[in-house]
Amino acid sequence: MEQTNQSNTNHTEETTVRRELLLNGLDCASCAMKIENGVKKVQGVTACSVNFATQTLKLETRSDLEEEVLSQTKRTVKKLEPKIRVSEKSAGAPGAAGRSGRGVHSHEGHSDAANAHEGHRHDHNHDHAGHEGHSHSHDHGAGETRMMIIRLVTGAVLAAIGLLSPLQGWAELVVFLAAYLIVGGEIVLQAVKNIVRGQVFDEYFLMSLATVGAFAIGQYPEGVAVMLFYQIGELFQGMAVNRSRKSITSLMNIRPDYANLKKGTEVIVVQPEEVAVGDLIVVKPGEKVPLDGIIVEGTSMVDTSALTGESVPREVGRDAEVLGGFINKNGVLTVRVTKIFGESSVSRILELVQNASSRKAQTENFITKFARYYTPAVVIAALLLAVVPPLVINGATFSDWIYRALVFLVISCPCALVVSIPLGFFGGIGAASRNGILVKGSNYLEALNDVKYVVFDKTGTLTKGTFRVTGSYPAAGFESGQLLNLAAHAELHSTHPIAESIRMAFNGSIDGSRVGEYNEISGHGTEAQVDGRAILAGNAKLMKKFNIAYENPQETGTIVHLAADGQYAGYLVISDEIKEDAAKAITSLKELGIRKTVMLTGDAKAVGDAVGRQLGVDEVHAELLPGNKVEEIEKLDAKKSSKEKIIFVGDGINDTPVLARADVGIAMGGLGSDAAIEAADIVIMTDEPSRVAAAIRIARRTRAIVWQNIAFAFGVKAVFLILGAFGIATMWEAVFSDVGVTVLAVLNAMRVLKVNGQDK
Repeated sequence: MEQTNQSNTNHTEETTVRRELLLNGLDCASCAMKIENGVKKVQGVTACSVNFATQTLKLETRSDLEEEVLSQTKRTVKKLEPKIRVSEKSAGAPGAAGRSGRGVHSHEGHSDAANAHEGHRHDHNHDHAGHEGHSHSHDHGAGETRMMIIRLVTGAVLAAIGLLSPLQGWAELVVFLAAYLIVGGEIVLQAVKNIVRGQVFDEYFLMSLATVGAFAIGQYPEGVAVMLFYQIGELFQGMAVNRSRKSITSLMNIRPDYANLKKGTEVIVVQPEEVAVGDLIVVKPGEKVPLDGIIVEGTSMVDTSALTGESVPREVGRDAEVLGGFINKNGVLTVRVTKIFGESSVSRILELVQNASSRKAQTENFITKFARYYTPAVVIAALLLAVVPPLVINGATFSDWIYRALVFLVISCPCALVVSIPLGFFGGIGAASRNGILVKGSNYLEALNDVKYVVFDKTGTLTKGTFRVTGSYPAAGFESGQLLNLAAHAELHSTHPIAESIRMAFNGSIDGSRVGEYNEISGHGTEAQVDGRAILAGNAKLMKKFNIAYENPQETGTIVHLAADGQYAGYLVISDEIKEDAAKAITSLKELGIRKTVMLTGDAKAVGDAVGRQLGVDEVHAELLPGNKVEEIEKLDAKKSSKEKIIFVGDGINDTPVLARADVGIAMGGLGSDAAIEAADIVIMTDEPSRVAAAIRIARRTRAIVWQNIAFAFGVKAVFLILGAFGIATMWEAVFSDVGVTVLAVLNAMRVLKVNGQDK
């Protein structure tokens, strides 16, 4: 995405750059929303997204305005949330800030990913510095936690003295006021500052108004007790939020810290960003593989679970590919690097998962907008509740109705919704990642709930994309083993995948000295001298070319006919192997209520129909070009209702147009494919089609938990608002309905992380 800006005086090309800031102490989702909306208004900012879960702010601007916009952004954040500490992510790594003299384009995220997790690690290092951020920020360091506990205990002791001692008048007021200021003075101060800035309807204002109002009508003990209980609740809420955040981000803690670079006979420890393509790195037992590469020396077992979700270690040896993020279990491996760190699989995963929350689900967007209007509406309702009844109801007193209005205000805070819903979706994305499924945004996770049609590509998706000899049918006078022997030697020099599958199927060793003249006939097959005999190996056209009578097999698959010295010797059947869990994938989808499964393939109709029958696919369309596949998706789209969604699952290389056209595009085995990463909305990190059903299960579980939170928060608040309006609920119940509901909703959102793709 490169932008060209021209002015009247200077026709220069300006590039768009991305910058990323850390917001240390951001533990309040409504504050994140406020910052995002504020920064979007900064002149020169073309895009802005605040990720509450990872405490990061990402923005885009023109390169010529970059420094000015960055400075203005920092001022805006400090103005909106003065105690949040703003810092830039480490600029030492290449692409750290999305700048290297080039424009931002659709793939730039991958080059920027070199530093994507660096900031995440920075979060861990400074996670406990956040209490000074604001009233929500309670992920304290040990000293700050101690200070908060001392303040709360001191305030509680003073309040107890005020309650139990026979103090009256000014003495009583002074004791309770001292307790109140010790416990909640910072909140009142912040509320005043926000009012001066024109930010009235936030939690600081609501709590300050309610508790100061309690003092105004002589309810000193209740004013102090409510603030005390509120601060204790906030402490637990902050702990719950940060525990949830750490649980989620620990799933992404796969960034390697260093690489052992081999320079001649010497091995030096360097940052992964410093390693170039072609360099040799040494991976010792217990270490993470820092970059993608090919093993040139050594064998070992590697743990791939961080990338693929597979718990069983995989054996690797010379010429095997390893990906950044794998963990070496036992042997020492020497690896030749094939991709720089910014382009490696681990960087792509980190970039995808950490950026996922910028694409918000409809539910998140709804709650964000709802909260914007809900709080002012409740404040106005509380004002009317305080003023109108005493004026129209005989015997009603202002002090009684003001108290009810204050209770009404405390209850109204939408924190439970604003905090728990983004955490719920981010937790769902984290749970999917742990199951080997990369979801690029919560909007795609939510869309999976409405899927009724699942369309699969065949080769590389439902099948392995590797050929295997599945049948040997010798003619009279020949044997099966003899047929494979002749075919393997006849195909000795061919690089075609079919020839390779024949050589693999032959159990004996291939002796090149037995093969004489060799000729590959394009589009037909090969002719070769084997042990002095003229051997032909190829398709039916080859047999016709040499006027050899051949059989017409009924088996489905690729047929290789053989002839020896002009005599028909028989044929081999070569098929693409169906993946072990392909049938399970189709069955699981039908159990989930998917209306129709469809398979699209460019293969022959007979082959496609056979695979479709074997797997139980509802509909098969064969002999299709990529453009025809798009047409089939569009036909299906015309038949479905507007609320129903279509998934297309492909290998992400030849299927890019279809992946982009479907409502949800899922790429299979796309870790090494740029096309898959770019075109798909979801990337399955293994080659298992059954993960599609797992993704749908996780999405449904996530939505269920999110809506549980919405229903719970609305339900409790509605009950307490009514009770407060009728004078039944006191400040104590009001605080529970605010802070208590938020803590419970956050803890419920954390359950998403426990979701397994196999859960029903």
